[in-house]
Amino acid sequence: MSTSFYELLGVARGAPADEIKRAFRREIAKYHPDKVQHLGKEFQEIAAVRSAELTRAYKTLTEDSARAEYDEGLGDAPARPSPVTPAADAGSSPPRRSEPVVTSTPPRPAFGSSADRAGASDLVRKAAVVRFRQAVNEEFGRCEEAPAVGFEIACAPAKGAFWNKVPPRILARFVPQVDAAAIAETWALASRAQRDGQREICVFVMGPAVSPVAQLARAIADEMRRQTAAVKLSIVPVNTRTWSADIPKDAPPAVKSLAARLKSL
Repeated sequence: MSTSFYELLGVARGAPADEIKRAFRREIAKYHPDKVQHLGKEFQEIAAVRSAELTRAYKTLTEDSARAEYDEGLGDAPARPSPVTPAADAGSSPPRRSEPVVTSTPPRPAFGSSADRAGASDLVRKAAVVRFRQAVNEEFGRCEEAPAVGFEIACAPAKGAFWNKVPPRILARFVPQVDAAAIAETWALASRAQRDGQREICVFVMGPAVSPVAQLARAIADEMRRQTAAVKLSIVPVNTRTWSADIPKDAPPAVKSLAARLKSL
């Protein structure tokens, strides 16, 4: 099933024009050339296609007649009655069969093929990882990264002049949906990650869709109750649409500072 213009912009079917405008600005900003210039030519091309699709969706949904025709093409509008051919007079030649009447033009897929959608999803993931790495480098200076299964970034920042103690080891992963299942999976992966002495571990779980804070808090609390490792482990959910983070109250200052820098980039 193709993605609709509403799904592409992340708005409801009945969204007013001003909400659609805000959503368009938010979404298209993710694919600005400045945001993807480090991702290689193929991903820049995907970003260009995505920007064009977002623009087409915006123009369609903010023009009344175009939106009405598009909504009808989605199948939710009642079908128009077919024209009735008048009965022929006796002795007249039989009426010609009328051609089928097209009531509306079916909408084109908002982002064509599954390969396109997969490419766009991978682009969003890569862009999020690039942004996170930039924030880490600006906050701590370049830190040595060591591969960790299930994580795009795993680094141990050196002690800086502004911190009273060594910053925690930073892990980051991108998921399509930051929910209770993602929290449980991330916790399990982080628990198996290589330890760095007694350094705390802080995991950033990033995604474009995030469950309500209360649900995530319960999921994190459940994992904390089951925690048996001596090294403290904490999780920071991050919404990559707004780059807002749900930071634990007892998180180290370095983590809070990193989250603020990530949002400000």
